[in-house]
Amino acid sequence: MFKIFRNNCCGLDVHKTWIYACIAITDPNGRTVYKQARFSSFSKGLRELAAWLAKYSCTEVCMESTGKYWIPVFNILEKSCFVTLAHPKYTKPQKGNKTDRKDAKWICDLFMCDMIKPSFIPSPEIRQLRDLVRYRVKLTNMLTGEKNRAQNCLTVSNLKLDDVFSDVFGKSARSITNYILEHPGETFDVSPFVDPRCKTPVSEIQAAVDGAISPEQAVKLRQCLAHIDELEAHRKEIESEILQVAEPFSAVLDLLYTLPGLDKNPMTAIAILSEIGPDMSVFLSSKHLVSWAGCCPRNDQSNQKVKSRRISRAGSYLKPLLVQVANALIKSKKHPEFKERYHRIKSRRGHKKAIIAVCKMLLTAIWNMLS
Repeated sequence: MFKIFRNNCCGLDVHKTWIYACIAITDPNGRTVYKQARFSSFSKGLRELAAWLAKYSCTEVCMESTGKYWIPVFNILEKSCFVTLAHPKYTKPQKGNKTDRKDAKWICDLFMCDMIKPSFIPSPEIRQLRDLVRYRVKLTNMLTGEKNRAQNCLTVSNLKLDDVFSDVFGKSARSITNYILEHPGETFDVSPFVDPRCKTPVSEIQAAVDGAISPEQAVKLRQCLAHIDELEAHRKEIESEILQVAEPFSAVLDLLYTLPGLDKNPMTAIAILSEIGPDMSVFLSSKHLVSWAGCCPRNDQSNQKVKSRRISRAGSYLKPLLVQVANALIKSKKHPEFKERYHRIKSRRGHKKAIIAVCKMLLTAIWNMLS
């Protein structure tokens, strides 16, 4: 028999259409009574769920992080309850006899016995900032994919602009590409389109555009270039909105800008803030923050044998960002401490482990700065 830590708590099994709730009320004699109900996932149903919890004086609620379906439930219940969000790996029921009502009761039992590890949920302001920053990441990924497709069109047409320009989508290269699309099959002089600061000789650029683009590739390239312009406009609009939402955290951002690697682009510091939040009291130490970000070896040991030392898959947005910053820092001459630590670990453990060690240094510094 497990010890009961919560005398009045609720477990929720959240789905797209329905929400199954189970309240466990334990009397002083240790007897537990369960109250179960089903609610719609519409706003009216969520308000009915909040009223039902208030009827039984239940203020502690636990639910799984099911896709995006938990967010509306969390937004309404956090006003009147203390909501614990759990990773599904901590709430897996026993295999076999499984229903939605039994899942809700199982979550309630685990929560009642304090056997669920809560997930970190920042304040609503940080959650709004995080949503915008992550959407900007999606736009950047889409932009990269579209640029690759445009480059493929040029490669297939034997237009070697990537050999003579550092940026195929820069001003000079884009002007040449637009002229080729407007005048297909025409031989022209590229010198009026080349910026005077371009280091590549005009003769080489002239030879690079000696190709032929087919009508099919021209149609595809026009669509790609139009989509690139559209995505860049969307990203610019999102960035201006991000700067406005991040304005209340200017004091915290000023501290982050002093950290090496975060002083070049303000979006880097804002992205890190949107993931970890400004309050470091939720992480007991810098090691807890490093573990939450997935930048340390996981525990996987049995019979005094370590089965795996791989890092976890946590921090799917934060970790790649830290790796980008770390890769830039190890090439910097201004901050040799990062470069020295990287090469010291790389000689023994390899590049990947050394980069993660630099990420740990960054997170440790951030935790101490914001504590």
